[in-house]
Amino acid sequence: MTAAGEAMAERRPSRVDDAYAAVKAAIRDGTFAPGYQASAQEIALRLGVSRTPVHEAVLKLQEEGLVRIVPKRGIVICALAPDDVREIYDVMIAIEGRAAELAAARPATERAGIVARLKAHNARMADALARGDMRAWGEADDLFHRDLVDSAGNGRISRIARTVGDQMHRARMLTLHLRGNLGASAGEHEAVIAAIGDGDGPAADAAARRHRQRTQAELLPLLAAWGLKHL
Repeated sequence: MTAAGEAMAERRPSRVDDAYAAVKAAIRDGTFAPGYQASAQEIALRLGVSRTPVHEAVLKLQEEGLVRIVPKRGIVICALAPDDVREIYDVMIAIEGRAAELAAARPATERAGIVARLKAHNARMADALARGDMRAWGEADDLFHRDLVDSAGNGRISRIARTVGDQMHRARMLTLHLRGNLGASAGEHEAVIAAIGDGDGPAADAAARRHRQRTQAELLPLLAAWGLKHL
């Protein structure tokens, strides 16, 4: 391979990665709403990236359940039905419970770092809620849960949670205005943090599960009450 060819090979994954990150971010924050349909060229123009990397990026996003490629129609952003939301929560309840338990089993010095990071996310949530900045609250909540899962030190758990968590984050951001008990999350997070700090795996597992079970039980009836069949 020539030097120019090697340089192109090195740059190509970066362009695809950049396009993947840009499209996913637009889906996660609602810029590309559920049901939005466009060609790879249109998406590339909106995001200011090249068409070819977008085409490759959406193949991966289709595997993750975020988009659907429809022949002759282009790319469609997948919507979530209430049953999808229920299934996503069921997965995250199991994953985050186990992740919290594994985090609590780590050495004390590592647990101290985990506790500090989780407390920082929780503090940002409280600050955002006090300011009435729901988007910032949702982003901080997402970071708390991502960090919790990553603290388990299990790469497979993190990869699975990342895929499901991207769908959950979109549901979170689209329903923030419906939920009236956002302040409860901080206290439930603190219970998870305390159990991890104490090295109490069963308590960490139970606290993480209770938190997700409570939010699931709160959100699903809201979707039904508002007649929201797709998110």
